[in-house]
Amino acid sequence: MKLAILGGGGFRTPVIYRAIASGATRTRYDELALYDVDSGRLDRIEAVLRGIDATEGTSVRHRSTTRLEEAIEGADVVYCAIRVGGLAARFVDETVPIELGAIGQETAGAGGLAFAMRTVPAITAIAETVRRCAPNAFFINFTNPVGLVTEALSPILGERLVGICDAPQELCGRVAAALGRDARDLAFDYFGINHLGWVRGVLDGNRDLLPGLLEDDERLGSIEEGRLFGTEWIRSVGMVPNEYLFYYYFQDRALEAMRGGVVRASYLREQQDRFYAGDGTPAASLALWQETLTERESSYMEEAWIGRETERAAVVEGRLPGGYGGLALGLVDALLGEGETSVRILNVPNRSSLPFLDPDAIVEVPCLVGPGGIRPIAIGSVPIDAAGLILRVRAAERVAIEAALSGSRRLAVKALALHPLVPSVDVAERIVDGYVARDPILAETLR
Repeated sequence: MKLAILGGGGFRTPVIYRAIASGATRTRYDELALYDVDSGRLDRIEAVLRGIDATEGTSVRHRSTTRLEEAIEGADVVYCAIRVGGLAARFVDETVPIELGAIGQETAGAGGLAFAMRTVPAITAIAETVRRCAPNAFFINFTNPVGLVTEALSPILGERLVGICDAPQELCGRVAAALGRDARDLAFDYFGINHLGWVRGVLDGNRDLLPGLLEDDERLGSIEEGRLFGTEWIRSVGMVPNEYLFYYYFQDRALEAMRGGVVRASYLREQQDRFYAGDGTPAASLALWQETLTERESSYMEEAWIGRETERAAVVEGRLPGGYGGLALGLVDALLGEGETSVRILNVPNRSSLPFLDPDAIVEVPCLVGPGGIRPIAIGSVPIDAAGLILRVRAAERVAIEAALSGSRRLAVKALALHPLVPSVDVAERIVDGYVARDPILAETLR
């Protein structure tokens, strides 16, 4: 079994490697191929992997390469987590909208659309190479914005493509913990698109536990979302929102914090530059990587907690480690298992899961996963406010895909103007002007 990791010089690669090296997966991987355009980043991650080998007392056969075809050739599974333009481009994505009075965030609003328009041409070219060099491989997309990018790849890779995000799984875990239950013993009625979803029900057999949680101030207030949104607003919504809905429900608060200098790209760029510029033994490299990862997780969505430092400290203390690695590896185990079927929240073609979206739209919903493939569970009707927000965001994302593939600046403006986090057409035009002026990749893409 060959696993190719595209973006193998990225910060999460050691999480996946460690899980495989420690024997935490049912699937046995004979070979790992780590691909990245930056050989220096690959070398730095290689030092961390050697540190893991020394710690675990085992190793996985692997090799690093800057040649895409070499990494993909003969792969059974491809994980893709690339960042076109790196953190320097993300800094532009986030700061240009803030300067013009709009939310600046990696995956939400103008920043997410800019990230996508820079990424889609590159990742669709990768997908064509996968289709040619490894036509039977499962392609698991980590690349943000996950839903949009997965939808852009769907016409090329078809049913062997799936998008994953750990946010829904972690949200369900926090809800289960507030109920004093193990998430594995419950079923979650979750629906939406990536970074725009809600827990609508928590089922223990035929009994829904969510109404009781919504009425319990202490339990509801104990979870990150209860602190982030406030228990009264969650009760008004009647569902527990994904944390990214903070940018939609509390735009003014988020924008004020961002204008005050809380820009995550700036923090991450400084932190990761320090890590990738480092040197030393495998043990020292592993220790620095672990320290950097812990700092990274603790600063997540920092802009949401300005002026609420006590609450933020409690949230950080209760956070689970990032779950991308375990989620992806567990998905492969489920797909290659022997007759077992499990339920996982994934980004897949809608079919008829959410009736207000067309069959090809990529949705984030619970799916039945097993050797027969991935089948989204029917969600049915949802509250009109949620459906309306999903439709507006998905409309903007689809225009962004078209803009990226056609190179149309006019469509780029339209995509931003349609998004609910961009105030007007005029602001959308100025944001696109700012991106083209400061991002050489977008200047080349959008004509």
